[in-house]
Amino acid sequence: MRYLPKSPAEREKMLAEIGAGSIDDLFAVIPAEYRLARDLAVPRQLGESEIVDYFRAAGQKNSTDYASFLGAGAYRHYRPVIIDSLVQRGEFLTSYTPYQPEITQGTLQAIFEFQTMIAELTGMDVANASMYDGSTGAAEAVMMAVRVTGRHKAVVARSVHPEYREVLATYAKHQGLPSTLVGFDPETGRVDLAALEAQVTEKTAAVLVQSPNFFGVVEDIPAIAAIAHAKGALLIVSIAEAISLGVVRPPVEADIVSMEAQSFGVALSYGGPFCGVIAAKERYVRQMPGRLVGQTVDGTGYRGFVLTLATREQHIRREKATSNICTNQALVALMATIFLTVYGKEGIRELAEHNLAKADYAAQTLGSLAGTKLLFNGAPRFHEFVLYTEESPSLWSQRMLDEKIVGGLDLSKWYPELGNATLWCATELITRENIDLAAQVLAEGLVEA
Repeated sequence: MRYLPKSPAEREKMLAEIGAGSIDDLFAVIPAEYRLARDLAVPRQLGESEIVDYFRAAGQKNSTDYASFLGAGAYRHYRPVIIDSLVQRGEFLTSYTPYQPEITQGTLQAIFEFQTMIAELTGMDVANASMYDGSTGAAEAVMMAVRVTGRHKAVVARSVHPEYREVLATYAKHQGLPSTLVGFDPETGRVDLAALEAQVTEKTAAVLVQSPNFFGVVEDIPAIAAIAHAKGALLIVSIAEAISLGVVRPPVEADIVSMEAQSFGVALSYGGPFCGVIAAKERYVRQMPGRLVGQTVDGTGYRGFVLTLATREQHIRREKATSNICTNQALVALMATIFLTVYGKEGIRELAEHNLAKADYAAQTLGSLAGTKLLFNGAPRFHEFVLYTEESPSLWSQRMLDEKIVGGLDLSKWYPELGNATLWCATELITRENIDLAAQVLAEGLVEA
Protein backbone atom coordinates (compact mmCIF):
# COMPACT_ATOMS: atom_id res chain seq x y z
CA MET A 1 0.00 0.00 0.00
CA ARG A 2 1.07 3.56 -0.66
CA TYR A 3 1.86 5.74 2.32
CA LEU A 4 -1.21 7.59 3.61
CA PRO A 5 -1.05 10.40 6.21
CA LYS A 6 -2.73 9.74 9.53
CA SER A 7 -6.22 11.10 10.10
CA PRO A 8 -6.89 13.54 12.99
CA ALA A 9 -8.58 10.72 14.94
CA GLU A 10 -5.61 8.42 14.43
CA ARG A 11 -3.21 11.13 15.55
CA GLU A 12 -5.23 11.76 18.70
CA LYS A 13 -5.19 8.05 19.47
CA MET A 14 -1.40 7.88 19.01
CA LEU A 15 -0.84 10.94 21.19
CA ALA A 16 -3.06 9.51 23.92
CA GLU A 17 -1.14 6.23 23.81
CA ILE A 18 2.18 7.96 24.54
CA GLY A 19 0.67 10.39 27.04
CA ALA A 20 0.97 13.59 25.01
CA GLY A 21 -1.93 16.03 24.90
CA SER A 22 -1.05 17.52 21.52
CA ILE A 23 1.54 17.61 18.76
CA ASP A 24 3.01 20.71 20.45
CA ASP A 25 3.48 18.71 23.67
CA LEU A 26 5.27 16.01 21.68
CA PHE A 27 7.82 18.48 20.32
CA ALA A 28 8.11 20.64 23.45
CA VAL A 29 11.66 19.37 24.05
CA ILE A 30 12.77 21.24 20.91
CA PRO A 31 13.54 24.92 21.69
CA ALA A 32 10.83 27.24 20.38
CA GLU A 33 13.22 29.14 18.10
CA TYR A 34 13.88 25.97 16.13
CA ARG A 35 10.21 25.07 15.59
CA LEU A 36 8.36 26.26 12.49
CA ALA A 37 5.14 27.99 13.56
CA ARG A 38 3.79 28.61 10.07
CA ASP A 39 2.98 26.73 6.90
CA LEU A 40 5.79 25.97 4.48
CA ALA A 41 6.40 28.78 1.99
CA VAL A 42 5.60 26.69 -1.06
CA PRO A 43 2.97 27.30 -3.78
CA ARG A 44 -0.29 25.40 -3.56
CA GLN A 45 -2.57 23.71 -6.09
CA LEU A 46 -0.19 23.55 -9.02
CA GLY A 47 -0.54 21.24 -11.97
CA GLU A 48 2.15 18.64 -12.65
CA SER A 49 3.82 20.67 -15.38
CA GLU A 50 3.78 23.75 -13.14
CA ILE A 51 5.34 21.80 -10.29
CA VAL A 52 8.13 20.57 -12.59
CA ASP A 53 8.78 24.16 -13.72
CA TYR A 54 8.79 25.34 -10.10
CA PHE A 55 11.42 22.84 -8.99
CA ARG A 56 13.49 23.39 -12.11
CA ALA A 57 13.62 27.11 -11.35
CA ALA A 58 14.39 26.43 -7.68
CA GLY A 59 17.19 24.09 -8.72
CA GLN A 60 18.84 26.87 -10.69
CA LYS A 61 19.49 28.62 -7.39
CA ASN A 62 21.81 25.76 -6.37
CA SER A 63 24.66 27.04 -8.48
CA THR A 64 27.55 24.60 -8.77
CA ASP A 65 30.09 27.05 -10.15
CA TYR A 66 31.25 28.29 -6.76
CA ALA A 67 34.82 27.59 -5.70
CA SER A 68 34.61 26.12 -2.20
CA PHE A 69 37.39 26.11 0.38
CA LEU A 70 35.25 24.21 2.88
CA GLY A 71 36.43 20.87 4.24
CA ALA A 72 36.06 19.92 7.91
CA GLY A 73 35.08 16.31 7.32
CA ALA A 74 33.24 16.66 3.99
CA TYR A 75 35.51 16.97 0.97
CA ARG A 76 34.99 17.86 -2.69
CA HIS A 77 36.94 15.51 -4.93
CA TYR A 78 36.47 14.58 -8.54
CA ARG A 79 34.22 11.53 -9.00
CA PRO A 80 35.02 9.37 -12.06
CA VAL A 81 31.85 8.93 -14.14
CA ILE A 82 32.27 5.16 -14.08
CA ILE A 83 31.18 5.13 -10.43
CA ASP A 84 27.56 6.09 -11.11
CA SER A 85 27.49 3.97 -14.25
CA LEU A 86 28.21 0.87 -12.18
CA VAL A 87 26.42 1.53 -8.89
CA GLN A 88 23.19 2.35 -10.72
CA ARG A 89 23.00 -1.14 -12.17
CA GLY A 90 19.95 -2.91 -10.80
CA GLU A 91 22.01 -5.73 -9.28
CA PHE A 92 23.59 -3.22 -6.89
CA LEU A 93 21.11 -0.37 -6.64
CA THR A 94 17.96 -2.35 -5.81
CA SER A 95 19.39 -5.13 -3.66
CA TYR A 96 20.07 -2.69 -0.79
CA THR A 97 21.69 -5.21 1.54
CA PRO A 98 22.22 -8.98 1.17
CA TYR A 99 19.90 -10.57 3.72
CA GLN A 100 20.59 -13.89 2.00
CA PRO A 101 24.25 -13.03 1.55
CA GLU A 102 25.71 -16.12 -0.07
CA ILE A 103 23.22 -15.82 -2.95
CA THR A 104 24.58 -12.37 -3.86
CA GLN A 105 28.16 -13.31 -4.64
CA GLY A 106 28.82 -10.11 -6.61
CA THR A 107 27.88 -7.89 -3.68
CA LEU A 108 29.90 -10.01 -1.26
CA GLN A 109 32.96 -9.87 -3.51
CA ALA A 110 32.68 -6.08 -3.77
CA ILE A 111 32.50 -5.83 0.03
CA PHE A 112 35.46 -8.21 0.39
CA GLU A 113 37.54 -6.05 -1.98
CA PHE A 114 36.50 -2.95 -0.02
CA GLN A 115 37.61 -4.53 3.26
CA THR A 116 40.92 -5.61 1.72
CA MET A 117 41.80 -2.18 0.34
CA ILE A 118 40.79 -0.40 3.55
CA ALA A 119 42.98 -2.76 5.59
CA GLU A 120 45.93 -2.12 3.27
CA LEU A 121 45.48 1.65 3.41
CA THR A 122 45.15 1.87 7.19
CA GLY A 123 47.85 -0.67 8.04
CA MET A 124 45.38 -2.77 10.03
CA ASP A 125 44.82 -6.54 9.79
CA VAL A 126 41.08 -6.50 9.14
CA ALA A 127 38.34 -4.02 8.24
CA ASN A 128 34.59 -4.37 8.50
CA ALA A 129 32.03 -4.08 5.70
CA SER A 130 31.51 -0.38 6.55
CA MET A 131 29.60 1.75 9.05
CA TYR A 132 27.15 4.61 8.64
CA ASP A 133 29.75 7.39 8.66
CA GLY A 134 32.91 8.63 10.34
CA SER A 135 31.19 9.99 13.43
CA THR A 136 29.30 6.82 14.35
CA GLY A 137 32.39 4.82 13.42
CA ALA A 138 34.48 6.74 15.97
CA ALA A 139 31.85 6.26 18.67
CA GLU A 140 31.51 2.55 17.88
CA ALA A 141 35.31 2.20 18.03
CA VAL A 142 35.29 3.58 21.58
CA MET A 143 32.53 1.15 22.56
CA MET A 144 34.60 -1.63 21.00
CA ALA A 145 37.60 -0.64 23.15
CA VAL A 146 35.40 -0.77 26.26
CA ARG A 147 34.42 -4.36 25.42
CA VAL A 148 38.00 -5.38 24.72
CA THR A 149 39.54 -3.86 27.85
CA GLY A 150 36.67 -4.16 30.32
CA ARG A 151 37.36 -0.55 31.31
CA HIS A 152 34.87 2.32 31.23
CA LYS A 153 36.67 5.61 30.61
CA ALA A 154 37.85 7.39 27.49
CA VAL A 155 40.25 10.23 26.77
CA VAL A 156 39.39 12.23 23.67
CA ALA A 157 41.54 14.83 21.92
CA ARG A 158 39.90 18.22 21.60
CA SER A 159 41.31 18.31 18.06
CA VAL A 160 38.94 15.49 17.04
CA HIS A 161 36.12 16.72 14.77
CA PRO A 162 33.65 18.52 17.10
CA GLU A 163 30.65 16.75 15.57
CA TYR A 164 32.36 13.37 16.03
CA ARG A 165 32.79 14.27 19.68
CA GLU A 166 29.11 15.21 19.95
CA VAL A 167 28.06 11.82 18.57
CA LEU A 168 30.42 10.08 21.00
CA ALA A 169 28.94 12.10 23.89
CA THR A 170 25.47 10.84 22.94
CA TYR A 171 26.69 7.24 22.91
CA ALA A 172 28.63 7.68 26.16
CA LYS A 173 25.73 9.29 28.03
CA HIS A 174 23.57 6.20 27.73
CA GLN A 175 26.47 3.78 28.17
CA GLY A 176 27.60 5.32 31.45
CA LEU A 177 30.98 6.04 29.89
CA PRO A 178 32.76 9.11 31.27
CA SER A 179 35.19 10.82 28.93
CA THR A 180 37.66 13.64 29.35
CA LEU A 181 39.07 16.04 26.79
CA VAL A 182 42.75 16.67 26.27
CA GLY A 183 43.89 19.93 24.71
CA PHE A 184 46.26 20.77 21.89
CA ASP A 185 49.60 22.53 21.66
CA PRO A 186 48.97 26.18 20.68
CA GLU A 187 52.04 26.21 18.45
CA THR A 188 51.65 22.97 16.56
CA GLY A 189 47.95 22.10 16.88
CA ARG A 190 48.96 18.58 17.90
CA VAL A 191 47.73 16.77 20.99
CA ASP A 192 49.36 18.08 24.17
CA LEU A 193 51.38 15.00 25.07
CA ALA A 194 52.10 16.08 28.64
CA ALA A 195 48.41 16.66 29.32
CA LEU A 196 47.56 13.35 27.65
CA GLU A 197 50.01 11.44 29.81
CA ALA A 198 48.49 13.01 32.93
CA GLN A 199 44.95 11.99 31.96
CA VAL A 200 45.50 8.40 30.82
CA THR A 201 45.23 5.99 33.76
CA GLU A 202 44.80 2.27 34.43
CA LYS A 203 41.04 2.86 34.13
CA THR A 204 41.22 4.30 30.60
CA ALA A 205 39.76 2.04 27.92
CA ALA A 206 40.56 4.18 24.89
CA VAL A 207 42.44 7.22 23.70
CA LEU A 208 40.73 8.76 20.67
CA VAL A 209 42.66 11.10 18.38
CA GLN A 210 42.23 12.23 14.78
CA SER A 211 44.99 12.44 12.19
CA PRO A 212 45.05 14.63 10.18
CA ASN A 213 43.12 16.30 12.97
CA PHE A 214 40.34 18.89 12.70
CA PHE A 215 42.95 21.59 12.06
CA GLY A 216 44.49 19.56 9.22
CA VAL A 217 47.58 18.75 11.32
CA VAL A 218 49.17 15.29 11.23
CA GLU A 219 49.51 13.89 14.77
CA ASP A 220 52.54 12.16 16.25
CA ILE A 221 50.86 8.75 16.40
CA PRO A 222 53.86 6.73 17.70
CA ALA A 223 54.24 9.08 20.69
CA ILE A 224 50.51 8.99 21.47
CA ALA A 225 50.45 5.20 21.14
CA ALA A 226 53.32 4.86 23.61
CA ILE A 227 51.41 6.89 26.22
CA ALA A 228 48.17 4.95 25.73
CA HIS A 229 49.76 1.51 25.71
CA ALA A 230 51.88 2.24 28.78
CA LYS A 231 48.61 2.31 30.78
CA GLY A 232 46.99 -0.60 28.95
CA ALA A 233 44.57 1.61 26.98
CA LEU A 234 43.77 1.10 23.32
CA LEU A 235 44.60 3.79 20.78
CA ILE A 236 41.88 4.73 18.30
CA VAL A 237 42.84 6.90 15.35
CA SER A 238 40.00 8.60 13.51
CA ILE A 239 40.62 9.63 9.89
CA ALA A 240 38.12 12.09 8.42
CA GLU A 241 40.01 12.60 5.14
CA ALA A 242 40.73 9.22 3.57
CA ILE A 243 42.74 10.69 0.65
CA SER A 244 45.43 11.67 3.16
CA LEU A 245 46.52 8.03 3.31
CA GLY A 246 48.02 8.50 -0.14
CA VAL A 247 50.95 10.36 1.45
CA VAL A 248 50.49 10.24 5.23
CA ARG A 249 52.03 7.24 6.99
CA PRO A 250 49.23 4.87 8.08
CA PRO A 251 48.66 4.72 11.86
CA VAL A 252 50.06 1.22 12.29
CA GLU A 253 50.63 1.79 16.01
CA ALA A 254 46.89 2.16 16.56
CA ASP A 255 44.74 -0.69 17.83
CA ILE A 256 41.62 0.52 16.00
CA VAL A 257 41.23 2.89 13.05
CA SER A 258 37.92 4.59 12.38
CA MET A 259 37.66 6.28 9.00
CA GLU A 260 35.24 8.25 6.86
CA ALA A 261 35.58 7.01 3.26
CA GLN A 262 33.48 9.78 1.67
CA SER A 263 36.48 11.14 -0.23
CA PHE A 264 36.71 7.86 -2.15
CA GLY A 265 34.17 8.78 -4.82
CA VAL A 266 31.14 9.56 -2.65
CA ALA A 267 29.25 12.75 -3.52
CA LEU A 268 28.69 15.31 -0.77
CA SER A 269 24.91 15.15 -1.38
CA TYR A 270 24.07 17.84 1.18
CA GLY A 271 25.49 15.73 4.00
CA GLY A 272 25.12 12.07 3.10
CA PRO A 273 24.90 9.19 2.92
CA PHE A 274 28.58 8.81 3.71
CA CYS A 275 30.60 5.69 4.44
CA GLY A 276 32.32 4.95 7.73
CA VAL A 277 34.64 2.05 8.41
CA ILE A 278 36.38 0.40 11.33
CA ALA A 279 39.67 -1.43 10.89
CA ALA A 280 41.61 -3.12 13.67
CA LYS A 281 44.23 -5.62 14.71
CA GLU A 282 43.08 -9.19 14.07
CA ARG A 283 42.94 -10.11 17.75
CA TYR A 284 40.02 -7.71 18.23
CA VAL A 285 37.98 -8.95 15.27
CA ARG A 286 35.20 -10.57 17.32
CA GLN A 287 34.47 -7.27 19.03
CA MET A 288 34.12 -5.32 15.79
CA PRO A 289 30.64 -3.90 15.14
CA GLY A 290 28.72 -4.54 11.96
CA ARG A 291 29.70 -7.43 9.77
CA LEU A 292 32.59 -8.86 7.76
CA VAL A 293 32.78 -10.80 4.52
CA GLY A 294 35.32 -13.59 4.11
CA GLN A 295 36.71 -15.61 1.22
CA THR A 296 36.51 -19.40 0.97
CA VAL A 297 36.09 -22.20 -1.59
CA ASP A 298 32.92 -24.11 -2.40
CA GLY A 299 32.44 -27.88 -2.60
CA THR A 300 33.90 -27.96 -6.11
CA GLY A 301 36.98 -25.90 -5.24
CA TYR A 302 35.88 -22.60 -6.74
CA ARG A 303 36.48 -19.34 -4.89
CA GLY A 304 33.42 -18.00 -3.07
CA PHE A 305 32.49 -15.36 -0.53
CA VAL A 306 30.53 -15.69 2.70
CA LEU A 307 29.27 -13.50 5.49
CA THR A 308 31.90 -14.52 8.03
CA LEU A 309 30.97 -12.42 11.07
CA ALA A 310 27.72 -10.56 11.71
CA THR A 311 27.76 -9.47 15.34
CA ARG A 312 24.64 -7.33 15.14
CA GLU A 313 21.22 -7.60 16.72
CA GLN A 314 19.50 -9.04 13.64
CA HIS A 315 21.83 -12.03 13.65
CA ILE A 316 22.57 -12.87 17.28
CA ARG A 317 21.00 -12.40 20.71
CA ARG A 318 20.86 -8.79 21.75
CA GLU A 319 23.05 -9.22 24.82
CA LYS A 320 25.83 -10.60 22.63
CA ALA A 321 25.56 -7.99 19.86
CA THR A 322 28.45 -5.57 19.48
CA SER A 323 26.24 -2.82 18.10
CA ASN A 324 22.65 -1.95 17.25
CA ILE A 325 23.72 -0.45 13.91
CA CYS A 326 21.44 -2.34 11.57
CA THR A 327 23.43 -2.62 8.36
CA ASN A 328 26.50 -1.56 6.45
CA GLN A 329 26.65 1.03 3.68
CA ALA A 330 27.03 -1.57 0.92
CA LEU A 331 26.14 0.67 -2.02
CA VAL A 332 28.23 3.60 -0.81
CA ALA A 333 31.12 1.27 0.02
CA LEU A 334 30.87 0.03 -3.56
CA MET A 335 31.44 3.61 -4.75
CA ALA A 336 34.63 3.71 -2.67
CA THR A 337 35.71 0.33 -4.03
CA ILE A 338 35.29 1.48 -7.63
CA PHE A 339 37.12 4.74 -6.89
CA LEU A 340 40.09 2.94 -5.34
CA THR A 341 40.19 0.43 -8.18
CA VAL A 342 40.16 3.16 -10.83
CA TYR A 343 42.92 5.19 -9.20
CA GLY A 344 45.09 2.34 -7.93
CA LYS A 345 48.06 2.72 -5.58
CA GLU A 346 49.99 5.20 -7.69
CA GLY A 347 46.88 7.20 -8.55
CA ILE A 348 45.87 7.64 -4.91
CA ARG A 349 49.39 8.82 -4.09
CA GLU A 350 49.44 11.28 -6.98
CA LEU A 351 46.00 12.57 -6.00
CA ALA A 352 47.14 13.10 -2.41
CA GLU A 353 50.28 14.89 -3.59
CA HIS A 354 48.13 17.14 -5.78
CA ASN A 355 45.99 18.04 -2.76
CA LEU A 356 49.07 18.62 -0.65
CA ALA A 357 50.56 21.00 -3.22
CA LYS A 358 47.31 22.96 -3.67
CA ALA A 359 46.90 23.43 0.07
CA ASP A 360 50.51 24.49 0.52
CA TYR A 361 50.16 27.14 -2.19
CA ALA A 362 46.89 28.34 -0.67
CA ALA A 363 48.36 28.48 2.83
CA GLN A 364 51.44 30.39 1.73
CA THR A 365 49.42 32.78 -0.45
CA LEU A 366 46.74 33.60 2.13
CA GLY A 367 49.10 33.47 5.08
CA SER A 368 51.50 35.99 3.54
CA LEU A 369 48.89 38.77 3.36
CA ALA A 370 49.15 41.70 5.75
CA GLY A 371 46.67 41.13 8.56
CA THR A 372 46.67 37.32 8.35
CA LYS A 373 48.57 34.61 10.14
CA LEU A 374 48.85 30.86 9.71
CA LEU A 375 48.15 29.06 12.97
CA PHE A 376 49.66 25.70 13.95
CA ASN A 377 52.45 26.17 11.45
CA GLY A 378 54.91 24.09 13.47
CA ALA A 379 53.69 20.64 12.42
CA PRO A 380 53.08 18.81 9.12
CA ARG A 381 49.62 19.14 7.62
CA PHE A 382 47.70 17.70 4.69
CA HIS A 383 45.23 19.81 2.67
CA GLU A 384 43.67 21.89 5.44
CA PHE A 385 45.08 24.79 7.42
CA VAL A 386 43.93 27.34 9.98
CA LEU A 387 44.11 31.02 9.01
CA TYR A 388 43.73 33.92 11.44
CA THR A 389 42.53 37.24 10.02
CA GLU A 390 42.35 40.62 11.69
CA GLU A 391 39.07 41.22 9.85
CA SER A 392 36.06 39.27 11.07
CA PRO A 393 35.19 36.22 8.91
CA SER A 394 31.58 37.44 8.76
CA LEU A 395 32.77 40.43 6.73
CA TRP A 396 35.17 38.93 4.21
CA SER A 397 33.07 35.80 3.67
CA GLN A 398 30.24 37.85 2.14
CA ARG A 399 32.65 39.60 -0.24
CA MET A 400 33.90 36.19 -1.33
CA LEU A 401 30.37 34.93 -1.92
CA ASP A 402 29.85 37.92 -4.19
CA GLU A 403 32.78 36.57 -6.22
CA LYS A 404 31.35 33.03 -6.13
CA ILE A 405 33.86 31.79 -3.58
CA VAL A 406 32.98 29.95 -0.38
CA GLY A 407 35.71 30.80 2.10
CA GLY A 408 37.00 28.92 5.12
CA LEU A 409 34.93 27.63 8.03
CA ASP A 410 34.61 29.92 11.06
CA LEU A 411 36.02 28.03 14.06
CA SER A 412 34.70 30.36 16.78
CA LYS A 413 31.73 28.07 17.51
CA TRP A 414 34.01 25.30 18.78
CA TYR A 415 37.28 27.09 19.54
CA PRO A 416 36.42 30.64 20.72
CA GLU A 417 39.92 31.10 22.09
CA LEU A 418 41.26 31.17 18.50
CA GLY A 419 39.42 34.40 17.70
CA ASN A 420 38.98 35.13 13.98
CA ALA A 421 40.35 31.75 12.94
CA THR A 422 38.98 29.86 9.96
CA LEU A 423 39.65 26.39 8.58
CA TRP A 424 40.52 26.28 4.86
CA CYS A 425 40.72 23.26 2.57
CA ALA A 426 42.17 23.01 -0.94
CA THR A 427 41.56 19.83 -2.92
CA GLU A 428 42.41 19.06 -6.54
CA LEU A 429 39.19 20.83 -7.62
CA ILE A 430 40.53 24.20 -6.40
CA THR A 431 42.50 26.03 -9.08
CA ARG A 432 45.40 28.43 -8.72
CA GLU A 433 43.08 31.15 -10.05
CA ASN A 434 40.58 30.38 -7.27
CA ILE A 435 43.30 30.79 -4.65
CA ASP A 436 44.65 34.02 -6.13
CA LEU A 437 41.15 35.53 -6.34
CA ALA A 438 40.40 34.55 -2.73
CA ALA A 439 43.64 36.24 -1.66
CA GLN A 440 42.72 39.37 -3.63
CA VAL A 441 39.26 39.59 -2.02
CA LEU A 442 40.70 38.95 1.44
CA ALA A 443 43.42 41.56 0.96
CA GLU A 444 40.90 44.26 0.00
CA GLY A 445 39.21 44.14 3.38
CA LEU A 446 42.44 43.86 5.32
CA VAL A 447 43.83 46.98 3.66
CA GLU A 448 40.66 48.91 4.50
CA ALA A 449 40.76 47.63 8.07
